[in-house]
Amino acid sequence: MNDQIQKQLGKTLWNIADQLRGAMNADDFRDYMLSFLFLRYLSDNYEVAAKKELGRDYPDPNAIGNGGRSPLSVWYAQNPDDVAAFEKQMRLKAHYIIKPEHLWTSIAHMARTRNDELLNTLQAGFKYIENESFQSTFGGLFSEINLGSDKLGRSYADRNAKLCTIITKIAEGLADFSSDVDALGDAYEYLIGQFAAGSGKKAGEFYTPQQVSDILSAIVTLDSQEPATGKRERLASVFDFACGSGSLLLNVRKRMGPHGIGRIYGQEKNITTYNLARMNMLLHGVKDTEFEIYHGDTLTNDWDILRELNPAKKPSFEAIVANPPFSLRWEPTEAMGDDVRFKNYGLAPKSAADFAFLLHGLHYLKDDGVMAIILPHGALFRGGAEERIRTKLLNDGHIDTVIGLPANLFYSTGIPVCILVLKKCKKSDDVLFINAAEHFAKGKRQNQLTDEHIAKILEAYQFRKEEDRYSKRVSMERIAEEGYNLNISRYISTAVGEEEIDLAATQIELVDIENQIRASTAKHNAFLKELGLPPLPGAE
Repeated sequence: MNDQIQKQLGKTLWNIADQLRGAMNADDFRDYMLSFLFLRYLSDNYEVAAKKELGRDYPDPNAIGNGGRSPLSVWYAQNPDDVAAFEKQMRLKAHYIIKPEHLWTSIAHMARTRNDELLNTLQAGFKYIENESFQSTFGGLFSEINLGSDKLGRSYADRNAKLCTIITKIAEGLADFSSDVDALGDAYEYLIGQFAAGSGKKAGEFYTPQQVSDILSAIVTLDSQEPATGKRERLASVFDFACGSGSLLLNVRKRMGPHGIGRIYGQEKNITTYNLARMNMLLHGVKDTEFEIYHGDTLTNDWDILRELNPAKKPSFEAIVANPPFSLRWEPTEAMGDDVRFKNYGLAPKSAADFAFLLHGLHYLKDDGVMAIILPHGALFRGGAEERIRTKLLNDGHIDTVIGLPANLFYSTGIPVCILVLKKCKKSDDVLFINAAEHFAKGKRQNQLTDEHIAKILEAYQFRKEEDRYSKRVSMERIAEEGYNLNISRYISTAVGEEEIDLAATQIELVDIENQIRASTAKHNAFLKELGLPPLPGAE
């Protein structure tokens, strides 16, 4: 399926969402819509695997008719004694089980026929997938989807009717397109972006704009140590400790190819967004054995695999990308002063956890790894504890590049932000500053970065290219003179010099204009004289 058709599928589904949610909050409707899309994906994927497993025994869909039954439901009815062995094989091959009555085909048929048991069947299906199908790996995947919510309707009948309408419309929208399961991942990502656009400040909890995501994912996959080779051949691991819906991680995977990353790791504090991220991974063809998303608080570091005290066993990552909450207020405990992540640098102030997130990522970065993190501009110049942390990071040679981005790129805030690129063993002894703040296309609601804008940033980064009023390599001595302040305007002037005026040429031009005025006035007065009218005042 080409990009145009994939985008059209996303738009079709978004129009359905926009029409059906009515007075329901966009965030609430998002969870229903995306969960149904995910069920469709799981069902399609499962039926393909079942057909492969059963071979010739898989019932012919054309022989079944349009009674709403799936081929698998027919096979279950005809082979009850073989079901247990079949499901055992499917756990090994597909890594999950969906009962025939819970497949999208069956659910969509119940919706079209306005079956009174749709809601109950859907609840049972979600519960089975959560608790029995995926075992513990995907426990609670639909925990935030409340099918008994008053937002769907006051009575069971009202809620059931609403679900029938929603699912029927989604099924109709999907039917107009190819059943290629890969397309659903892109449609899912498109819908996340559209819901983010309607969520305002709440979008910051789960969504990084695609253009910004493109820059971060490119930075950590470029082989900047050997520019001629371009992209890294393979990444053993990539980590996002504030992964939201997982779009940054998936963007890194897209650049590296489906087999270019050993394992994907993510952490997310918000339970709803955590579930979105897990669904998003699967919808993009990432197997459950290829990623691990953890629900927990990054700042308190409650993920067991990251708390390993043995340095030889401590996990570390080749690539780290992150868009943590901007200037989040936090409550560091006294014990955190001895936390391995912070003890060499000190604690970030309670008023802004920006450097706490940064230091968390840096601690788990491999010696030859690259980390790209989005931060508010204040982190570049604020004083106090942040200045002390920034100074040590600079003196330790960990800050590689500072990239200033335009304002109003994010749905959640209009402020301009920056990207900090960090390395533990960087080769250059300077810091590259890139001021891309004035390079954007103005949009109706958000400003946009075009492919050309992104390419310009990446070229400057990869080749440490200097350009007047855009990018500059700054020595540590100069940065020290500025008090370790990383405000980009201190190092790159965007002021445009006044144009030099050629006085002699200007004088000739003015004399010529004056002569033209005199000639025109004389001609005009001649006409006035013929008409017996007085000449223009002040004219000779």
